[in-house]
Amino acid sequence: MSSAVNQLSFRDFERSGWQKASARYHDFFSSLTTQVVPALLDAVLPRSLDRRRIRLLDIATGPGYVAAAAVARGVSAVGVDFSLSMTRMAARSNPAIELCAGDAEQLPLTNESFGAAVTNFGLLHLGRPERAVAEAFRVLGHGGKFGFTVWAMPEEAVAFGIILRAIEAHGNPRVTIPQGPPFFRFSDPHECIRALTEAGFQEPSVIRVPQTWRLSSSDELLEAFLHGSVRTAGLLAGQSAEELEAIRNGMRTATAAYEKNGGIELPMPAVLASAVKK
Repeated sequence: MSSAVNQLSFRDFERSGWQKASARYHDFFSSLTTQVVPALLDAVLPRSLDRRRIRLLDIATGPGYVAAAAVARGVSAVGVDFSLSMTRMAARSNPAIELCAGDAEQLPLTNESFGAAVTNFGLLHLGRPERAVAEAFRVLGHGGKFGFTVWAMPEEAVAFGIILRAIEAHGNPRVTIPQGPPFFRFSDPHECIRALTEAGFQEPSVIRVPQTWRLSSSDELLEAFLHGSVRTAGLLAGQSAEELEAIRNGMRTATAAYEKNGGIELPMPAVLASAVKK
């Protein structure tokens, strides 16, 4: 019973957080999280068949970045998200996308109704990510491919390493927020493969996609996490004013090594996993 309560609490925490953070997420993270989109679509879309016949599902679509890119490739795309704020933003920016509100862990869609499915950093915000992988399998037709992305470990995805170390060293890392699955669980390729194969997928593949986050300053990095995220924002919201200032100063020191062209450039590689339903 406690596990179910935790999952519901975490889901509500994430959904409420994205209702508030959707616009600032777009402001801060769009230039970063869209970098992997071409590779994600390459992983799930066939190269030779007529793409106009393919229907792609973008799970946890957010502002609709992947669905919009799929439409630009000639594919019919449907985006689903549990945040109405996100789907409204996607609708305003991308009128060619079909959008619906729904939970990735219980998709309001029929069996075998899509030729491809993706989620771009979406599994990180779910209480039962393996359930979302199983749902992707259910709605895919035979021969359809599913792909997802997550962040690499914080030692490689430098922005996460910087802010998490700063909270640990200068703030209170034990702020109480609803407990979710380990954030970097799928940074491990073996975990990606395990989740895909347990859901029934075959021929899993995991690659690393280089990305770079360009920001004006360390202070902008802190603002991005404060106002454009949910889990990390929850940690930061629980800091005292003194702790938050100490975290800010620690981040300024840590980002000095990444100063370039009047700003900072942070390596933020993604892990891209994909597989096929046979």
